[in-house]
Amino acid sequence: MPIAHGTGERRDGDHWLLHFAPHLAEAYETVWQALTTPEGLRGWLAEAEVLERHLGGAVALRWLTGPGRLYSGRVTAWDVERVAEYTLAEHGRIRFHLEPLGTDSTLIRFTNERQGSEADLPAGLAGWHEHFLLLESYLSGTPADWPAWTDTRRTALRTQYE
Repeated sequence: MPIAHGTGERRDGDHWLLHFAPHLAEAYETVWQALTTPEGLRGWLAEAEVLERHLGGAVALRWLTGPGRLYSGRVTAWDVERVAEYTLAEHGRIRFHLEPLGTDSTLIRFTNERQGSEADLPAGLAGWHEHFLLLESYLSGTPADWPAWTDTRRTALRTQYE
């Protein structure tokens, strides 16, 4: 299923809430593993250098797109196989809420509460859109090839969001 475009809504001042609702053709247990394990996260999002899988646990994710920046924070919500939320320096609050749709597909209600200007919004939406495309690919058996990653697709998505 194609990943639908996300939306952004302004919160107080320079705070934004980004929303996506990707519908994935995988059972929620499989999606949960992709969102909450070091192996799963590396396949589509980031290298989990630290991931304490419980409420209040430490998390440190190294983004593999670009210069490989490390962002640290905490697990700020954890409801096994339903909700995983990480709050990271510079990326803000990242929440994945899984809803099983039958036995073989899952809806993720995703939100990212973050700081940024109006000019930052298209880049944030394009980045998450690309990561959800990478998640879809990972779940179908093709993990991200980080050494070969380029920003070509992200640039095209950013243009669409502008």
